[in-house]
Amino acid sequence: MSEQPTPITDRLSTDRPATENGTHPSGTTSVKLHPARRRIATFDDYAEAERAVERLTSHGFPVQRVAIVGRDLRSVEQITGRLTFASAAWRGALSGALPGALIGWIFGLLAWVDPLIGALLIAFYGLIFGAVLGAIMGMIAYAFQRGRRDFASVTMMQAQRFDLVVDDEVAADAARLLGREV
Repeated sequence: MSEQPTPITDRLSTDRPATENGTHPSGTTSVKLHPARRRIATFDDYAEAERAVERLTSHGFPVQRVAIVGRDLRSVEQITGRLTFASAAWRGALSGALPGALIGWIFGLLAWVDPLIGALLIAFYGLIFGAVLGAIMGMIAYAFQRGRRDFASVTMMQAQRFDLVVDDEVAADAARLLGREV
């Protein structure tokens, strides 16, 4: 569950050393993103890392000096279903209905005679028009794919491990509160 503590420094890297005033020969300055940090624990899931931070919080530790860092990221594409002309039209109608209703409502507010009724009526017409136009656009987009991607999906990033890192100055206190060696 835990690896050996490792110092982590996040600084902009350059191959050339900085001069006395902190500038590099190219004229850029050495910028420190945040203080040096030390890994005090590694967890297999995010919930365990959260519980460790909660433990630190309950002991009054300054948690603004703590970070949970996800490592070994991977992209996961979850297939949510098959895509057909009907489902492409349905998704297009849903994505076109709301903007159509909002645009119709805004134009309806400008009605001179009975603006409330006019706004609702034009918003309804906008909803219908947006849904129809969205459905047509969804089917056209699906037709242009020519069967290359006949599924709907959601892509997400997942981390394999989560490191708990803290500023170097308080690493020993955090490790002591979590019952780990630094």
